[in-house]
Amino acid sequence: MKALELLMMLLKAFLVGGVLCAIGQILIDRTKLTPARILTFYVIAGVVLYAVGIYGPLLDFAGAGASVPLTGFGALLAKGAETAIKEKGALGILTGPLESAAGGITAAVFFAFLFALVCRPKRRK
Repeated sequence: MKALELLMMLLKAFLVGGVLCAIGQILIDRTKLTPARILTFYVIAGVVLYAVGIYGPLLDFAGAGASVPLTGFGALLAKGAETAIKEKGALGILTGPLESAAGGITAAVFFAFLFALVCRPKRRK
């Protein structure tokens, strides 16, 4: 890969990921939404944007800048459901999203457990 192509790929990922993060920060600063609701909104937005055909091209354009934020997780769930429905029918609605996101979910649970062992969290009083 040429240096200019790599630089452009990194720039696109940085800009798209930065815009997604900036929107989240604006929502935190300017609304009374809790962080949990904003995170849920991002996942649902990823599903909806993928369903209407917007998030797929954004993923192609920005790469990790669009796939790493929570909107990318929502798009991954929608893509998994779409693929599984084509292969398995209605059962794919339930199995597809879990199959497509299994690696990420497993990594999140594993590393959360690992950090809990290492950091020894305490209950809040």
